[in-house]
Amino acid sequence: GVSKGFVTRTRDGAEAKLRVSPGARSTSIAGAYGEDAIKLRVAGPPVEGRANVEAEHYLAELLGVTASDVSVARGASSRSKTLFVRGVEAEEVREILSGYLP
Repeated sequence: GVSKGFVTRTRDGAEAKLRVSPGARSTSIAGAYGEDAIKLRVAGPPVEGRANVEAEHYLAELLGVTASDVSVARGASSRSKTLFVRGVEAEEVREILSGYLP
């Protein structure tokens, strides 16, 4: 089974750990990445923060929140990113994202 470590609760929401690999044809969850991250393939090149924006928008869409509720908390220039989602329960995020894991 997949470790539950990829989502953690925060004071005003939840954080999800992602391993982002840019340059894919379309944005999609590719599976688990190690013990505590989800691998996200992102459409578009890793330039000008576009991978970040794409990851934020995709996560917002999956979770049914507005794009402004999702932001990169850590790792903006790294492939390993932590995204913060405002106003959601960690359990809910984990459940929704787990549903997309192969």
